[in-house]
Amino acid sequence: MLERAKSGWGQAQGWPNPAPAGAYLLPRAPPASAMIVNPTATGWQIIYQQAHALLAAQIAWAWPPFLPADRWVGLLAAVAQHDDEQAAWHGRGGHHGLTPAGAPANFTQQPFSSEQATGVLHAARFQGRWRSLLTSLHLSTLYEGLRGSDPATTAFLDELRAGQERWRRALKLTQAEVRRAYDLLHWCDRLSLILCRQELPEMGRAVEVYRNPQRPAARPHFVRQPGGPGTPVVVRPWPFAAAAVAVGVEAVELHALRFRDDAALAAALRAGPVRTLAWELRREA
Repeated sequence: MLERAKSGWGQAQGWPNPAPAGAYLLPRAPPASAMIVNPTATGWQIIYQQAHALLAAQIAWAWPPFLPADRWVGLLAAVAQHDDEQAAWHGRGGHHGLTPAGAPANFTQQPFSSEQATGVLHAARFQGRWRSLLTSLHLSTLYEGLRGSDPATTAFLDELRAGQERWRRALKLTQAEVRRAYDLLHWCDRLSLILCRQELPEMGRAVEVYRNPQRPAARPHFVRQPGGPGTPVVVRPWPFAAAAVAVGVEAVELHALRFRDDAALAAALRAGPVRTLAWELRREA
């Protein structure tokens, strides 16, 4: 998830000072189960954030590995799980899955969830310092723009930075090595969102993905779909090991525009037909 990012790892100037002890505690925010919501002719297409992250992991898996096996697997795990720990609707109260009009709420319409942010970082710690470092960097990228909004959030962001420096030093990694790995997570997250949110421009125009994780000073990558919907997606410059890459994600189809409450939406999501969305990524001809 990248849409909330206003500043982050790419703009950070060095590694900041440690945060005070206890700064990791955050106020409770309204829980939300985040989804990507696309309109259709008869209702909505819903892609869960966790499914989008799995698509990002498919994209990362197609890159030629540039890290030792343990670090590479840890990076793939961070990509696959970066949107985990979404809150359940049941028993929470409120209307966190709906807009005021009763439509399913897109993840960009959800407030910052302290529960999800702290939950995904706590889960990462059970898989080690490397996974924790990458996950923490992603949280900084997403939420650094909230710095100064309230003392607890600012303290949380300071604690993220302190942990990043502590883990980096413990793992004996340079800032450039960490940045290269995190840039791939960011790159794959961004391309997955472009596909899931139907952001490929019309008429074969190109949209930028992100800078090249292996060569940050080089030109960024772009994607376009020259033949229109349902045709191969062209990536340039080509970053993958294979000549073509097939990826996909499952989406739930809802044939209603409005829902009475979260329970009605949850029931529709459980009963709705599931469709696999597929793309073929190809090299520029």
